[in-house]
Amino acid sequence: MTGEGELAPPERLQKVLARAGFGSRRACEELIADGRVEVNDRSAELGQRVDLDTDRVSVDGVAVSIRPGLVYYLLNKPRGVVTTASDPQGRPTVVDLVPLEPRVFPVGRLDADTEGLLLLTNDGDLAHRLTHPRFGVEKEYLAELERDPSPASVRALREGVELDDGPTAPAKVAAVPPRGLRITIHEGRNRQVRRMCAAVGCPVVRLVRTRIGPVADRGLKPGSWRPLTLAEVRGLQEAAST
Repeated sequence: MTGEGELAPPERLQKVLARAGFGSRRACEELIADGRVEVNDRSAELGQRVDLDTDRVSVDGVAVSIRPGLVYYLLNKPRGVVTTASDPQGRPTVVDLVPLEPRVFPVGRLDADTEGLLLLTNDGDLAHRLTHPRFGVEKEYLAELERDPSPASVRALREGVELDDGPTAPAKVAAVPPRGLRITIHEGRNRQVRRMCAAVGCPVVRLVRTRIGPVADRGLKPGSWRPLTLAEVRGLQEAAST
């Protein structure tokens, strides 16, 4: 066990993969033997040791987080909670709703009035890939509008609309009567969905994020959180690697 500030000693690759959820050590040895594992972009070898702090490991071309102590939380953010670690105005924050240790940070942002799913983690590499538009990880929202959207409004959102910070990328949009839209985007601009809907004459009354990449949970109550499963973490890693 290492002390604070100390680097973790190198570990055998099959042990690291087993801890990351790829099965027993024997199963992980088979992954390595089959040539499906790479370390620093080179084919891994049986018995190889990896530096947990610096080496890059991938399985089937998908990056794997190998540092010990990483945690991944899924939170259903209620309205009125801000997506920061602290707030000068004293408003409740998303960090207040999850365990204090280990320290985590939100992946991306939801504005105070927006509800729904938010990831919090101490895995900076995965957080970067999930939020960078280059990786195109989808985020799905359910928007309740002031009025029914017209077919022209839906079409404009699908094709991309002009905002004050430039045009948006095409979005997946479906009408959800009455006065609703299901919108899927892969960008992460400030209040983007609200501004997109306002731009086509359909201001948002209520906005809920319902999916992040492959992760969704209709049963998670507002203000509640849970750890991601290993399968969900791998699903996010895969989504952020394409």
